[in-house]
Parts: sequence; structure tokens; C-alpha cells
Amino acid sequence: MNINGNTVVVEKSAEEVFTFFTDLKNFEGIMPENIQKFEVDGESFIFGLPGMPEIRLVLKEKTEFSNITLGAASSKLPFTLAADIKEISENKTEVKLDFAGDFNPMMAMMIKKPLTKFVDTLTENIGKL
Repeated sequence: MNINGNTVVVEKSAEEVFTFFTDLKNFEGIMPENIQKFEVDGESFIFGLPGMPEIRLVLKEKTEFSNITLGAASSKLPFTLAADIKEISENKTEVKLDFAGDFNPMMAMMIKKPLTKFVDTLTENIGKL
């Protein structure tokens, strides 16, 4: 199951956006307002939203100034959330989030709508940086 977020333009350089994403504490600022838990632990963070189990994301991959990929810490729900960063000009950068998960059809049907809303909220909040 893939969810492609909208592309947003941020009034920052690609280096600034990349640096923002590599500091996992910053993810708390782009989470939905109703977040119930957020804790950073080294190269991972855990967050909780109402009606969903807590999720731990681990920093899986980073390509300087162009991509940050987070992945699920648990193999029970394998997925990645990638932020693609593309510099437009010195102080203007495009950011696009892509979610990719390997779920059975029943699970995918149940979580597609809330996950799409989650990705949309993250994208909207990134646009406010």
C-alpha cells in the first residue's frame, strides 16, 4: 500500500530542511495536534494518536539534503515513511512524503483512510515551517 503526500514548498534551503528532519525531536512539531505521546530515543521516536496503537519509527536512511527515510521498528507492520527534499532555489525547497507499507488487504482497507489523513497533516504542517 502506497500513500503519496502532496508536494509542499518550504521557504528554507534544502540543507535547512534536511537538518530539521535529521533531528528527530523536530517531528513532534509537525505531528497532528491530538498527539498523545511523543518520545525520542536516539535514532528513533515513538508516538501515539487517539484510536491507534503507539508506533515507533527508526531513522533508516538519509541522503544528504535530498531524502530522509523512517521505518517501522516492528516487523509486524512493515512500512517506511520517506521525505523527498528537492531544492528549487537557495531559500525554496519542495518536500514530498511517501508512505509505503506491506499490509494484508484487510489491514490496508482499515488503515488507509487514517494513514492518508496522517500523511496529509504532516505535509500541511511541513508547509508551515
